[in-house]
Amino acid sequence: MGRVRALAWQLILRLARENPRWGYMRIRGELIKLGHVVSATSIRNLMHTHGVPTSSRRSRLSWRQFLRAQASAIVATDYFTVDTWNLKRLHVLFFMELGTRRILWFGVTENPNQEWVSQQARNLSWELQEQGSQARYLICDNDRKFPFAFERVLAGEGVRVIRTSLQAPKANAFAERWVGSARRECLDWLIIGGRPHLEQVLDEYVDHYNNERPHRGLQLHPPNGRLRGVSATGAIRCRSRLGGLLRGYSREPNAAAA
Repeated sequence: MGRVRALAWQLILRLARENPRWGYMRIRGELIKLGHVVSATSIRNLMHTHGVPTSSRRSRLSWRQFLRAQASAIVATDYFTVDTWNLKRLHVLFFMELGTRRILWFGVTENPNQEWVSQQARNLSWELQEQGSQARYLICDNDRKFPFAFERVLAGEGVRVIRTSLQAPKANAFAERWVGSARRECLDWLIIGGRPHLEQVLDEYVDHYNNERPHRGLQLHPPNGRLRGVSATGAIRCRSRLGGLLRGYSREPNAAAA
């Protein structure tokens, strides 16, 4: 009898943790189907003893759970700045698709005014349409450089803008991490001559990042696609970018296989 009760207790905790929207009576009904008759009061007391919250608290969707569940439909955006050789500050606005981690679009300007930002939103909309993306949400912070006109442009394409909490950089962690990667792997090693130069550099880095660079969050595949059927034979080709600052390696087609 004691073993049966122990099994029932383990099952109660498992059902409660795996099904956050189930209340005591729903768990009791599932237990009856599995051959265990336990009162709702006993279920409640057991959950309380083991620190398992009620269904109303367990069923709340955390920000991390929301991002994971909706990643394929979310685009993240953020700004970062780059100083040129003559101390002029350039602003970079970029957009990342969370599901694939690929960079969809970026723009560079000295003056990120409302007109320029709205145009970047239109550029993003055209890019989403061209790629057949099903994006429904865009995450950004409360920076004044994201005016409400920016939201209206995206709303016309069915994309809802979600602004993160104040002083909460982790709420847009994927975008923040990309900024860190771009700086460590590229921008911190270059002297930028001006806006055209920065655009050229970022074009190279984004292409390298999307198509060649292994990503830890994607099982070390590049954002633009998984690597399948790669041969371990054949000559190795190195693609060098930005004077050797960035390198990507691939196999030449095997002549014998061809």
